[in-house]
Amino acid sequence: QVCIIFSDFGKMQNVCSLLIEKLGASVTVSPPHFYHTPEAIDALRRQVCVAAVGNTRRKAQEVCRLFGQSLGKPLLIKEEETKEWVGHTDSHLSNSPAPLTLQERIQNATAYASCRVFAVFEIKGKENRRNKFL
Repeated sequence: QVCIIFSDFGKMQNVCSLLIEKLGASVTVSPPHFYHTPEAIDALRRQVCVAAVGNTRRKAQEVCRLFGQSLGKPLLIKEEETKEWVGHTDSHLSNSPAPLTLQERIQNATAYASCRVFAVFEIKGKENRRNKFL
């Protein structure tokens, strides 16, 4: 028995296909077992937090433009809540008596995260062009 750990799903499929093609019936390839390393989950958390801060800044810029202001530097950024979950939220997949397809297994093993941030930005007033020349 040989156990191989892949970090790339495409490479795993290619290696399994090659083994089956070259070795035929003498090899049995078991269904893959999916998992996430702590480092991968930590990287996901950071990506989600950075994306949340970016979204917050873009929304604040839009509001400032609406009022004729410009957005300044951030004064406070606080991560308020982070949620993580693995798999589908649909319960019909887990209640099915039939074995899961590969696609369903991938969906059940997919990691998700969300982050809510609170940010306070400096607001700068726009100068009138006439005042610059006076």
